[in-house]
Amino acid sequence: MSTTRGGLEPALIVNQDTGDTVRCMFNPNEYTLTKQNRWERGETKGKNVPRLKFSQGGSQTLKLQLFFDTYAEGVDVREHTDPLWEMMMVNADKTNPRSNKSEPPAVSFQWGGLDFSAVITNMTQKYTLFLKDGTPVRTTVDITLEQLVDEGDYPRQNPTSGGGDAHKTRVVQSGERIDLIAYQEYDDAAEWRRIAEANGLVHPLRLRPGQQLTIPPLI
Repeated sequence: MSTTRGGLEPALIVNQDTGDTVRCMFNPNEYTLTKQNRWERGETKGKNVPRLKFSQGGSQTLKLQLFFDTYAEGVDVREHTDPLWEMMMVNADKTNPRSNKSEPPAVSFQWGGLDFSAVITNMTQKYTLFLKDGTPVRTTVDITLEQLVDEGDYPRQNPTSGGGDAHKTRVVQSGERIDLIAYQEYDDAAEWRRIAEANGLVHPLRLRPGQQLTIPPLI
């Protein structure tokens, strides 16, 4: 299904580990973005208002509700929504080299120019219509996604005059692996070697949060 039931360009939720894509049967009526920073309160001696000191930034959170209806087709609506649940399950092939623990995949919500790279932190599914045998054919899914990548960490660069394509830079986030970064940048996890070579990484599986990487262009 390349469009929504209304013939519109569908919103997409993409599993960044596998490339599996859930196309929204009906686009959301609305979505909410929130962000909360942490500030520390200083001493208030002789003052009415304490001085605030910035402690750390918080991730953006995206909340939305999706609607799926397969009553007309008479098929189980879970065929469309089960891939969303898989995006909350631990991927045994995705192991953090430092903790040796697996984790669920990163995802991206794509719609109307928004490409929100995140992890799903909460999901609730409510079934509201059933066939005679109990098969669910109508459901709403409430999803909360927490931002994984800050685009400001690796701003776009323009090629320099006569210098060809400029290399992009990117700051490693906590828990990121070089193969995941390669998948996000090139749509091919196998291209991690290109990043490792460009940065002279002796131990490419030991990335440090805050480490800056050069992302060379594909030739």
